[in-house]
Formats: sequence, structure tokens, C-alpha cells
Amino acid sequence: MLRPRLMKHVRLLVLTEDLPQASLALAQTESFHPDTRAPLAAALCGLPAHDYRDAYTQAHSRLEKVAKLIALPRFPALETVRVVPYPELTELNRWLGEIWDQASRYEEDLRRLDDQDRLIREQEAALVNFQHLDIDLKLLRSKTRFLDFYVGIVPRENLRRLEGAVGLADHLLHVYMQRGDHVHVVIVGPAGDTEAPLAAVLRAAGFQALAIPADLDQEPEQLRQTLSTRHAQVGAERQALHARLADWSDPFRERLLEARRTLLMAEPLVTLDPSIRSSGHLAHLAGWVPARCVAALSERLAGSLALPFDLLARDPLPAERLLVPTVPVKNRLLQSFALLVAPYGTPEYGEIDPTPLFAVTFLAMFGAMFGDVGQGAVIAVLAWVFRARLGRLWPFGLLAGLSSVGFGLLYGSVFGYEKVLPALWMSPIRDPILMLKLALGYGVVFLTIACLLAIYNRLAIGNWWGALLGQHGMVNLLFYLSLIWGGLNVGRGESFGTAPLLLVVAALLALAGFAWRHFSAPFGEKVLVVSIETLETVVGYVSNTLSFLRVAAFSLNHVALSIAVFTLAEMMGHFGQVVTVVLGNVFVLVLEGGIVMIQVMRLQYYEGFSRYFSGEGHEFAPLRLRRGPAAP
Repeated sequence: MLRPRLMKHVRLLVLTEDLPQASLALAQTESFHPDTRAPLAAALCGLPAHDYRDAYTQAHSRLEKVAKLIALPRFPALETVRVVPYPELTELNRWLGEIWDQASRYEEDLRRLDDQDRLIREQEAALVNFQHLDIDLKLLRSKTRFLDFYVGIVPRENLRRLEGAVGLADHLLHVYMQRGDHVHVVIVGPAGDTEAPLAAVLRAAGFQALAIPADLDQEPEQLRQTLSTRHAQVGAERQALHARLADWSDPFRERLLEARRTLLMAEPLVTLDPSIRSSGHLAHLAGWVPARCVAALSERLAGSLALPFDLLARDPLPAERLLVPTVPVKNRLLQSFALLVAPYGTPEYGEIDPTPLFAVTFLAMFGAMFGDVGQGAVIAVLAWVFRARLGRLWPFGLLAGLSSVGFGLLYGSVFGYEKVLPALWMSPIRDPILMLKLALGYGVVFLTIACLLAIYNRLAIGNWWGALLGQHGMVNLLFYLSLIWGGLNVGRGESFGTAPLLLVVAALLALAGFAWRHFSAPFGEKVLVVSIETLETVVGYVSNTLSFLRVAAFSLNHVALSIAVFTLAEMMGHFGQVVTVVLGNVFVLVLEGGIVMIQVMRLQYYEGFSRYFSGEGHEFAPLRLRRGPAAP
């Protein structure tokens, strides 16, 4: 399961007139990933499917525009699959053009109604700012010969100060609406020399002017009634237009549905267009196929094509490795974990698929850090109940909850209570030192496996020097294990040890020599960079190992939080105890559960994936015939 699925490069030669049937056969197998590279043969330079693609593209565009007006299923059922000839496609395109010419008139009318509706909504939104004014808004829009008008909003705390200031300028201030921390005001006063000083006062008070749209030329209440009437008129027009549209489209709705089916059957050849080259009556196309599917593909072509064809399959060349697609995980349980691997990238062809290892180690760490039978059961039940909303992620939640239940049985913890069930092992709080040792041991095993996978990935692609001396290669692993060996000796009260010391020094010298040889710079800079990189190797492995102490730390933290909740509950009455325990468990589930999830993901991404997973591949995307459910 960890190893990638083997792929073959397939080259297919068919007669040009058999191309539509060949494309349907390839789409029905759902195993052919097109290769768009041009063939090496210079004679194969023709583009036989271009005209077909152009007719399809125009017909598809017209149908999509019509479908915005007339509801059509996007993927109707295909009772029979057949080849769509080019003349049929061009005739369909011509007919859809006629239909769109007629439908466009309805589309223009609907757009006109949408514009009217949008304008009414904008006017209603603007009217909200003036709804408590009992005056013709046209009078406030501009200054008169004798009066100045200012309509706007000011912060509530500045209102009294503004009233005094405008009063000194011989103006009147009227508050007509209060909303939140702001008030809506109208300021009226004589026109003249006070305009400039008043403007400065308004700025200091945080006054924001409200523009009155030109269409608002009545009192607010009258405007509201007018806009409501216009809303009703537009709605009635829209309803009548849809009725006319339905009457017009009913005679040819079934033909439009058939057009959708026809375009779905024509789509495979259009998708293959960038991969097809031809010379005379001979067409060439190539792609990537899983090795185990080549025989089935050949049988499908033999049963579908009436004319001779030639199918040649070969292993990918070393130079083509980056072009080979990676087949995604198909296991139902692992698919939810694959969704969490996907943000990091897709494995390159030849790389180990990290999803199975990610799933196992994720569940182990999450359960160890959040072990509780009751809380784990809640997570599992919620994942099951909301599986429709969670989509493909629900198995992830279910398995994470079950892992928490499993470790909860080991710890003897049920909603934080440790006396309800006998522990199959022990509570983490009873021996914190042992928990820390186990976490460090787990970290050593995890990092060792990550380095081994990095070595395998490089060997799989022929990168021998990288596997030996590259980052997290064999020499790195030798250094790390020797360092752990010496560290264990020191932990037992002994000396570091001659053998592990020699291995550590030899590995660091080898890494430094490799870096020295592959780094071009002046001597002083070279010494500095190589020294820093060598030191970083030592510090990096030590710090990466210590990162796994958080597995033990959060298992202890989980117990400590439960103790804190129960201590607080004991200070309450009977009812208060129940409420405190319930809310405390909710708090632990939401807050600590989220934090544990983040910490586990961090360990996976930074301590695991960064060592062995490049994520620079691209996913296998085979040619498919898109269709709806089969008719009963």
C-alpha cells in the first residue's frame, strides 16, 4: 500500500476516422491519463481534432447560456454511448445558435429587470439613513441662496460639543435618528461667511456627510411606499417573463436535454485534442496508464475499433519521472487522511505514498495525547451523526474518536473520571517520567522511519549520492542513531562511549566534506557556511527529537485539566457539580481537542513530511465519460 502504483507509457496509433470511437473507448476504461507532448516523428504534425473541438466549444458555450434560462440536468443519464460524428456536431451547433438567438431576448429582459431590482435595493439602502426625516429630501440636497444644509452622522460622544459649536455659528442642529454609537443629524443655518469655520468644526467632531441620491426626491415615507410598489411591479414582470419563457421552451426542452447528452459523448475527443497528432490518415496519441490496466485497455480498444490499431506500452524513462502522474489512494478509510495530506502536495512518481503511515501515526499520537473513553466516544458519535456534512472527512473523525477511546481504556479515563473503569495500563499522571521516556522513544522511531523513507525515495529514482550523503540520507541516519546510542549511555550514568563518538565524528566529517565539495564560495565564507550547516545538523536532530515530548506533555495536560475541573466541581453544590463537570468536559473537548489536533499535524508536517515527502508530483486524472445515474 505504501509503494506507488506502477505506470506505463502507452502510445496508440489509429486511423483518423476511428479517433472518435477510440476516445470513447479510452474514456470508458477510465485509466488513460493524456500525455500532451508532441511525438518525436516530425511527420506527425497534423491536428485532426481541432475543427471538432472548435464546433464542440461553441456548441457547449451556447448550451450553457441557454441552460441559465432553462433548467437542465448537468449530467443526464446516458442509456447508450455512441460516437458523435463531426457533421452531427456542427448541425447541433447551428441549431443551438438559433435557439440562443431567440433565448437572448428573454435574457436581455431578465437582465433589465435585475438592473431595476438592484437600483430599487440601492435606493432602499440609501433611504435607511433618512427614514426618520419628515421632509422632502430634494430640499436638503443642495444649498439655497440663504440657507446651508448639512446632513450626516457624528459619534454620540461628540454630539454635545458639536451642538455648542454650531450654535456659536448661528446654526441649528436637529437629531433625527440614533443608531448604535452614532447619531444622524441635520444642521441648518444662514449662508455666508460662517461656512469655512463651520467646516473645520464639523471635521473636528468627526462629522460624516451623507449624500442624498438624486432619485430620492420625496419624503421618506412616500419614497418607501413608492419603492415597495416598484418592487411588486418588477416581481410581477419577472413572473410573467418566466411564464412566457417556459411556454416558449417546452416544445424543444427534450431536444436540449439530448443536446446535453450529445456533448457529453463528444467531450472525450475534445479533451484528447492537445494530445493528438496526425499524418495523413494516421493519428497518434499517448498517455499514462496503470500497468495492471494496460491489458484491459487493449481489449476494450480491440472490441470497439472496427479498423486496425497499434498499442505500444513501455516503462517510464528516467527523464520522464516528473511527468508521470501519481494514482491517488482508493481505500475508503484512507481517503479522509489523504485530504489532510493533499495540502502538502502530491507524491512524485516513485515516492512512497505517505497516507497510510500518516494515518497510523496520526491516530497513535492523537489517542495518546487525548485518551479518554467518554470524550473519544463523543467525537466518534458526532463524526457519525454529521457524516453528511463532513463528507469524505467523517471516517477521519470516527477513527480519531475510536483511537481516543482505545487509549482511554489504557489510561482508565471516562470523561476525566479514573475510578469508573480499571486501567488496562495506567494513568499518565502516575508516572510522568515514564511517559516522557516513551514519547522520546516514539520520536526516535518516528524520525528513523522518516529517514529510511527518504533514503528509499532517493534510491527509487536513482539518486545514489542523495541517498548516501544528502539531507536525511544514510550518513545522517548513522549520525542520528550514533547520537542516540551515546545519549542512552549517558542516561545510564556511563560515558558517551568511544564507538558512538567515533561514528558521530565520522558522520559529521563526511557530511561536512560533501557540503564543502558542492558549495562554491571564497574560502572564509565556505568555512563559515559548512560549519553552520554541520552545527545545524546536530541541533536539528536533537530539537526534532525533543519535539515529541509534547506527546507526553499533552497526555499529562489532559489529566491535569480533568483534575482542575473536578476540583472546581467539588466546591459547588450537587447541581453545580453536574453543570461544572459537563461544561468542563465540553471545554476540554473543544479547546484541548483542537490544540492536540494542531500539535499532531505539526509533528506530521514538520518532523515527518519535511524529511521524506517532496509533494511536487501531480495527480492521476484519467479521461472519463461524465454521465448521470443510469435509468431504472
